[in-house]
Order: sequence, then structure tokens, then C-alpha cells
Amino acid sequence: MKHYLITGGTGLIGSALCQQLIVQNHQLTVLSRHPEKVAAKCGQKVKGVLSLAEISADTQIDVVINLAGEPIADGRWTNKRKALLEKSRIILTRDLVDWLIHRQKKPECLISGSAIGWYGDRGSSILTEQSTYHDEYTYQLCDAWEKEALRAASHSIRVCIVRTGLVLASKGGFLQKMLLPFKLGLGGRLGDGRQFMSWIHISDMVNLLGFLATNKQSEGVFNACSSSPVTNRTFTQILAQQLHRPAFLPLPAWVLKILLGEMSCLLLKGQRALPERIQEMGFQFHYTDLNSALTKLFNREK
Repeated sequence: MKHYLITGGTGLIGSALCQQLIVQNHQLTVLSRHPEKVAAKCGQKVKGVLSLAEISADTQIDVVINLAGEPIADGRWTNKRKALLEKSRIILTRDLVDWLIHRQKKPECLISGSAIGWYGDRGSSILTEQSTYHDEYTYQLCDAWEKEALRAASHSIRVCIVRTGLVLASKGGFLQKMLLPFKLGLGGRLGDGRQFMSWIHISDMVNLLGFLATNKQSEGVFNACSSSPVTNRTFTQILAQQLHRPAFLPLPAWVLKILLGEMSCLLLKGQRALPERIQEMGFQFHYTDLNSALTKLFNREK
């Protein structure tokens, strides 16, 4: 049994991860702005803390999984919104790493979140962990976030950076936001629909984090997405078929740009990312076909 410290534990990925770790009989502490809600969202055995100061110096923390971050697609990227995105990722990670490196009992590893947005808009280019980036806001945000986490590596802490794609879950996440218009028959591609969507099933995401936590050879950057990214056009067609609805109302790029401003790039641009490193290490995805992944999720809802 190990003691896990998790930030962002009440979020989509974090809560699912907590439930799996509880089944495996691990001890869990979740850092949260609302610790009173942790037990309900993560499990009755999970301890919620408002501050790292609540964790005593002699408490052994074996694994830290840093998933905190305000949802990036929940509003226009005003200066105020960007400051919130950066504080919840960069500043929180900086404070977390500062706390870790000053502890006498350091954890075995730090697994820290990032996103495939690090690559920026690379069109249809295939992106592995060795690929370069296009300099834009998503890159700047993710790069600063990653650099704060990587500081822990110089203090004998194994660091894994997880660049996550679009997480498919039956409740919550980006898929939940897409369902209503599609169920009403108002769905369709975004812009020209050629932008790639790199996705990962929630079960694979949780298993991937567990794999990195227990595999002592893993360190550095990992793409967390299936090996089968699809274009937005294909994604919307498959989603519509799953819901037995048409998908003939495309949303023009100019409309999204007016409505969302700079944030529209999240919908109109994409990344064709592949999980090269994690697969080379032997991790096996259960869901590599989008249609099968959605079928599993929607059947679970029934």
C-alpha cells in the first residue's frame, strides 16, 4: 500500500483515479479548495486537505499526482481568465514542487498534468513526444506548467509529464458539452472539420497514470491519448451515429471566432498526437477505436 497525494482529485480524471486507487487499498490525500466535498466525490476513505501545511513533515507521501487546473474551455480567454488558468496550473505546481523539495521524506515520483495543447497548431502532422511546437498560448501555458514540475527531477524525484488529449467519459468533460446539441439533431462539424482530435477513454487514462506511478523506469514526457486520433468531421459523424441523430449543421469558423475569440483555437485547431513512449514501455490501451469507446460509454449510461 502506498500513500498518494493528489491535486485536482475532485475533477473528471482525479475522481475516477481515486476510486480505482481505493479499490487497490492505497491511502489517499486530496488537496482541494473544497476539502469538505472530497469524500463525496472521491470516496469516504479519502482525506481532503485545504493546504499542504496540513500534511505533517513526518507523513510519508510515496506518489504525487498533480491534476489541478481550471477548465481551459469554460470561458473566453480574457486577461482575467488567463491569469486564473495560469495560477491554477503554473503557480500551484510551483508551490507544490517547492513543498516537495523541502521535505526530508521525498516522494518516489511526481506525475504532473499537461496537455497535447503543448504542441500548438501543427495541422495534420503526426506528433510524438519528440515533436516540436508551434508558439501560441496553449504552448506557452503548458510549457511553463511543465517546467515547474520538472524542477523536482533535480531533487531525486522521478518526474513524469502527462500531455493529455480529450478525455472521453460518460459524465463530465468535453463530451458532455457536445451531447445536448447532437441529441437535438443540431450537431455538426466545427469549421472545416479537418482538425484532428486526439482522444482517450477515461479508463485508459486512469490506468496510464497507475502504470507511470508503479513503473520505476518511466520519466519525462508522455502523450496520453489513443493511437487512433480522428478528424473533427469523423468524430462528429461517429457521435451522431451513436446517438442515432443527424449531423448536418456545421458551425462556421467565423461564428466560433466571434463567440469565443482566441479560445476558438481549441475547437478549430487540433493535434494529431500519438502515445509513442507509453506504448514502447509496454502499456496497452483497451480502447483504440472511437466507435467502440463511445459504445462502451453510452451503454454504461443506460
